[in-house]
Amino acid sequence: MSDKLVKAITKGVRVYAAVTTDLVNEAIRRHDCYPVAAAALGRTMTGALLLAANLKNKEALTVNIRGDGPLKNITADAVPEGFVRGYVANPHVELPLNDRGKLDVGGGVGQGLVTVTRFTGLREPMRGSSEIVTGEIAEDLTNYLYVSEQTPSSIGLGVLVDTDFSAKAAGGFIIQPMPDADEETISRLEENLQKLRPVTTMIDEGKDAREIILEIMNGFEMEFLTTTDLAFRCQCSKERLEDVLLNLNHDDMESLIADGQAEVCCHFCGEKYHFSKEELQHLLKLADAVK
Repeated sequence: MSDKLVKAITKGVRVYAAVTTDLVNEAIRRHDCYPVAAAALGRTMTGALLLAANLKNKEALTVNIRGDGPLKNITADAVPEGFVRGYVANPHVELPLNDRGKLDVGGGVGQGLVTVTRFTGLREPMRGSSEIVTGEIAEDLTNYLYVSEQTPSSIGLGVLVDTDFSAKAAGGFIIQPMPDADEETISRLEENLQKLRPVTTMIDEGKDAREIILEIMNGFEMEFLTTTDLAFRCQCSKERLEDVLLNLNHDDMESLIADGQAEVCCHFCGEKYHFSKEELQHLLKLADAVK
């Protein structure tokens, strides 16, 4: 079952659901994540994809979770076309299970800020932030939407990590009542959410994004809108990292040349790019010519 995001609406409510198991596994592989980091990064990337689904094509969104816990910093970039990339500052965090017998993502995140940046083509990106409330990611993004964007929502995110540290199931959903939602609709929604099983349980049973929406919205007549393929994809390239090297000061470039080579690693995907001594000398000449 490939990763997909499905959009649906009913009277007064829009619902998006995503299955992200494959792309989360790609992130785990690239960053060598231990279970707590795998769950935190997978939830953040899934959340970013759900939030980005409201953007227009060619726009983008970044979710940053920066806490005082051992994970330190979790970042995910997503676009409405269905591509996401992400990284966690400390992928090798090991913590005991929490008091519910689950991975202690909240303990790994700690206290701090959730920041969401929307790149909409304007000169300055739109940025908002709110305090981390639990560190479990879904509750923090729900709180962010309510506090910073005045958008009541319910977000569910999950990553079921297997014994080999891979993701057995990953995905999530977002429910947003619209201004025309009546009290009966809100009440039925709340009843459904109280009975709802974990999203990873549904995915582990083989349910796809469409079937997850049908279970969440039991009793509602849904209109399904679009289905988007999802994937982990980074925009890095050797040419883009050349720009990073061009912005180093002269002494730092001379030091790299003295070493005879340089290896630059992309934070988001872990891809490594090698620069020979000759390439570094050429870049230094270009940099000096501009200055």
